[in-house]
Amino acid sequence: MRSELCPAVQEPPSPWKHLTTWAVGGLFQVGYAENSDLLLVLSSQGRGIFDCLTGERVARDYEEAHDYFDSIRLMASGFGPLEGQNIRMAGLFGGGLPLTTEDGWSLEEQAPGWPTRSILLTPPTIESEDGNSVAGEAVFIGDDGACELRAFGFSETGRSLVIAISCDLSIFVRP
Repeated sequence: MRSELCPAVQEPPSPWKHLTTWAVGGLFQVGYAENSDLLLVLSSQGRGIFDCLTGERVARDYEEAHDYFDSIRLMASGFGPLEGQNIRMAGLFGGGLPLTTEDGWSLEEQAPGWPTRSILLTPPTIESEDGNSVAGEAVFIGDDGACELRAFGFSETGRSLVIAISCDLSIFVRP
């Protein structure tokens, strides 16, 4: 049940755009490949790899995802285009994705309508003509609603970000 205190989900500030949302039942961990926008997703249904710049699922297998995941080291074995790579993961078992980009965008979680948790995207602080710092306005870009928040964050490239909840994956991108 959605609380009246929950802010409405909004479109992200420019140049970000919501690219797509994939239904992923039983999602429990996600992780970006190093210096990449390829995202490995582990769920009760297997493993998937998403290209977060296009929104496409580029690889899928139905193997038991737990067999490829180390819940102590929070690492998972890649497959397909990530074959031979160990990917740092974030989600149900812990860990985290980057919450800031090199150019100053940031993400944070708030829960004004607990138990729903909302994700805010904040633009970089800019310097005005008079030399004062001006903070951009934070925008609520997603929440966990009826599902559970697993992880959210940016890729190392800063070109994509994801919000992963137990039932779906939302992908955002910028040029």
